[in-house]
Amino acid sequence: MNRTEASVITAPATNLPHELLAYGRKVLAVTEMEVWKLLHDQWDIVTRSVQPVLWLLLFGGVFGRLRVLPPGMGSYLDFVAPGILAQSVMTISIFQGISLIWERDQGSLQKFLVSPTPRTALVLGRSMGSGIRGVIQAFTISVLALLMGVHLNWNPLAWIGVVVFLLLGAIFFSTLSLAIAALVRHRERVQGLGQLIMMPVFFASNALYPVAIMPGYVATITLFNPLSYMVDGLRGLLVVGSVMHFPLWVDVVVLVAVDALMTWLAATVLPRVVQ
Repeated sequence: MNRTEASVITAPATNLPHELLAYGRKVLAVTEMEVWKLLHDQWDIVTRSVQPVLWLLLFGGVFGRLRVLPPGMGSYLDFVAPGILAQSVMTISIFQGISLIWERDQGSLQKFLVSPTPRTALVLGRSMGSGIRGVIQAFTISVLALLMGVHLNWNPLAWIGVVVFLLLGAIFFSTLSLAIAALVRHRERVQGLGQLIMMPVFFASNALYPVAIMPGYVATITLFNPLSYMVDGLRGLLVVGSVMHFPLWVDVVVLVAVDALMTWLAATVLPRVVQ
């Protein structure tokens, strides 16, 4: 083999790190734009924090007195706090498609679609923006949970894991919303479908009650619900002494798999939003 043949064979391997780095920069650039939107509309963080705070104060406080958990699972507030945190991220992310429709109407989305930026980078960048909103809300909810007596885990590595799970969950629900927006192409329909999806997904998960006390058909649905794996991972990392339903690695693998699938789907149908 001569030198020219060797360089041709090894070229893809040497270029791959540069391509991945360039791709990551494009994702971060889109994420940065989403963060700038957040900084220019800080009131949105306050309004979106009201619902999870009310859930934790009212639902968590009331049901904590009913002793609905089986023995050995700790307090109900410890159990429900990660579920409410996951629900707040889902609420933020499931309406990501509305902003996509708004940008299409303003004409800015068309510029992105004709740019050399990969569509998957556009989808992931927008989803990461939703994840950052969720991380900000996590701080508010965690402070309130601490004041209410939830036994939070203060290990820095555990909190890094919490951020990872918040981002993984945000990516799934954001990409789902973007795919819906590309297919229905109307803000009212995106909002209606988002509200239609949220309640069944939330209540058919392990966010409010453990799988052990669910009817058999609900427990089966829980196994196919990505929110259940997000809640389970957050519960294991966020609360001291919590009982997990799945191993942590299973939670990660499932979320990464559904994120990859939904990112591909959203990127595939994204051009339809401007048709």
